[in-house]
Amino acid sequence: MDLAQRIDETFQVNSDLKIMAKCLVTGGSGFIGSHLTELLLQQGHSVVVLDNLSTGRMGNLAAVRDNGQLDIRNGSITDPVALSEAVHGVDMIFHLAAAVGVRLVADDPVRTIETNIYPTEQLLRLAVQGNVKKFFLASTSEVYGKNPKARWTEEDDLHLGPTSRPRWAYGCSKAIDEFLALAYFQKYGLGVTIGRFFNVVGPRQVGNYGMVVPRFVEAALRGGPVVVYDDGSQVRCFAHVAEIVGCVLDLTMNDAAAGRVFNIGSDQPVSILQLAELVIAKTQSAASIEFLPYNKAYSDDFEDVQRRVPCVDLLERTIGRKPSLTLSRILDDIIAWKKAQQT
Repeated sequence: MDLAQRIDETFQVNSDLKIMAKCLVTGGSGFIGSHLTELLLQQGHSVVVLDNLSTGRMGNLAAVRDNGQLDIRNGSITDPVALSEAVHGVDMIFHLAAAVGVRLVADDPVRTIETNIYPTEQLLRLAVQGNVKKFFLASTSEVYGKNPKARWTEEDDLHLGPTSRPRWAYGCSKAIDEFLALAYFQKYGLGVTIGRFFNVVGPRQVGNYGMVVPRFVEAALRGGPVVVYDDGSQVRCFAHVAEIVGCVLDLTMNDAAAGRVFNIGSDQPVSILQLAELVIAKTQSAASIEFLPYNKAYSDDFEDVQRRVPCVDLLERTIGRKPSLTLSRILDDIIAWKKAQQT
């Protein structure tokens, strides 16, 4: 039994799910989306997945692909016709599709803006027109920008960098999404809940778009080097995807969460250098650590955030728990999954 299965048994969703719903998951073939799709099906819901497979993979849904309650549609959220057809008849929407990953955002800010803003507004409008009951918007810790506080709370100010730095396009676009979603809650009564994800990791995540944990694990397993950007003093918190999707579903089903914003993630900080050292130890690799300046990894105008630690008190008060798996256990699960992919 793998870690995700053990979480399914011990980290039960608290919501009253006696009434089964038809759910739309945009980006449902992606890393987080596929885990959420599996959880929804496990709870007895029917699911429509809309995904253009630009960053997701059909293989992520292999375990449930033959489930009669699953309808997979290959289409883009930027296609108004595909979006309208996908929304038809659904009770709940989980909007996870977006341009994600630091590298993808830095390399193509136009795609980031076009993918993250316009389709969200259209999806919100369709939700109101279709009398959708619940709408979960996946947002990001990136909206806080360079906020200097040691822990970020949902009501903190946003400190985005200058528009001349493409890196901030992602956080800015998702902040606009949040404004739009909250406006639809206030004006139309749409049951919107917003979740700001903090470094979600686990099986199925790939390192193609700058995701640090799979990148480190893949490098260590092949013997290195494990490349750390800058000096590795950056601080992050990592949460297992199985815990995250449980939080997402509980929040969405909780009427008290409507019209509110929640940090969703671990609150246990670790430096990126410590992460690299732990990955090497866990994989029993002889890999060395090499340091790469940001201007070599990305571009001369790249900016990063030194510390990103959430306060998850509001999450815990609302659903009675928070992600709690240790980084050590999470890495064990990811490494086991990576090794299985290689066999």
